[in-house]
Amino acid sequence: MVLNAIYEGDFCGFSYGFRPGRGPHDALDALCVAIDKRKVNWILDADIQNFFGSVSQDWLARFLEHRIGDKRIIRLIRKWLKAGILEDGIVTVDDRGTGQGSVISPLLANIYLHYVFDLWAERWRQRGATGDMIIVRYADDVIIGFEHEDDVRRFLDAMRARLEEFALSLHPDKTRLIEFGRFAAVDRKRRGLGKPETFAFLGFTFICGKSRKGRFQLRRKTRGDRMRVKLKDIKVELRRRMHWPIPNRGNGWSNS
Repeated sequence: MVLNAIYEGDFCGFSYGFRPGRGPHDALDALCVAIDKRKVNWILDADIQNFFGSVSQDWLARFLEHRIGDKRIIRLIRKWLKAGILEDGIVTVDDRGTGQGSVISPLLANIYLHYVFDLWAERWRQRGATGDMIIVRYADDVIIGFEHEDDVRRFLDAMRARLEEFALSLHPDKTRLIEFGRFAAVDRKRRGLGKPETFAFLGFTFICGKSRKGRFQLRRKTRGDRMRVKLKDIKVELRRRMHWPIPNRGNGWSNS
């Protein structure tokens, strides 16, 4: 796709979603390495509320014009965005959204967040942070780590204001700020608090653990809720196949 070729060289290194040669496990590995190697004491788990349905199409068109000189392509994308969604025989046209579920939607989402969040967050890291700061983004799923509590609180306020400028907002219940990292357990114990909280990213739960020698060890495990759903599906499928001939029970399913 032409747009992919144009933007792939522009996107920031901490952006992993829907890019050639990158995937969820690359984002997970990058986050693990960053937390382990950098001075991370606080985690901001940022949840952008209804992102794909909230994108301002006018702002998106302006962002596209930064790199695309051919007005015909811009007009084509505008027409495509304005085409509407057919559902239950009814066409709904909206001036927001990227047409979630379509082939081009993930790329448009990346372009939007590249200008709205990525470039801005990178500048903030260079000019606003007083200590280490890490960023990992997979589509609209964003994890930011900080060395200092003051930095993360200032960043959170600034991020809210930044997103509001471009028709986006953080989910008030799902966005979380937690103490997490190499010294979290010791610091919390000294203050009479419990174990460090956990956070979820791309289907995995991240946990502050210890090695056999008592050293900090970052652990991640599959989220229990998703695992329970999968096990329930397996149980239902096994019951359905209970009376099948034994050689056929696992064919084409157990390896899926």
